Amino acid sequence: MIKRSSGFTIIEVILAMMIMASGLLILSNSWSGTYTRLRKTQVQVQMAALLERKIIEIEKEYKGKPIDSIPDEKEDTFGSELPEYSWKMTSQKLELPDISPLLKANNGSDTGGTKLDLISIMKMFTEHLNKSIREVKVEIIYQDKKKPIRVDVVIYMIDYDKPLPMGGAAPAGGS
Repeated sequence: MIKRSSGFTIIEVILAMMIMASGLLILSNSWSGTYTRLRKTQVQVQMAALLERKIIEIEKEYKGKPIDSIPDEKEDTFGSELPEYSWKMTSQKLELPDISPLLKANNGSDTGGTKLDLISIMKMFTEHLNKSIREVKVEIIYQDKKKPIRVDVVIYMIDYDKPLPMGGAAPAGGS
């Protein structure tokens, strides 16, 4: 009779090590992916908070001031506590399209110059809006190792104190 000693063969040990190594590889890949997604989420949340903060600061800074006091461009960082984040603000006057050619091309009936009055009123109103609304784009930039990540939002600053121009047209059938 042959007596067997209890233990593992070399093949069983190698097989067990291969199974354990693949399990560790899968676990480390899962951890790496989770960590990357967690870091990306942290950056996105931070960018959203900074964007909201910067919008509030800009609205507070220019509230009650003339619309022309808003600069065309302005940028800075968030200081030493957030060195990888910066912001940029660009602004421009709102340019509404001139729809008077559409009104002129309309083939409706023209009774007593009402179409001409409507065209002049629309032009006057469009010019007023162009002068009293400013489009402001606020952008937050995160300097990632690979490429910068950008988030932006556009707000419209309105100068409510600009007087609405009143035309000299008298109402039809005036009294």
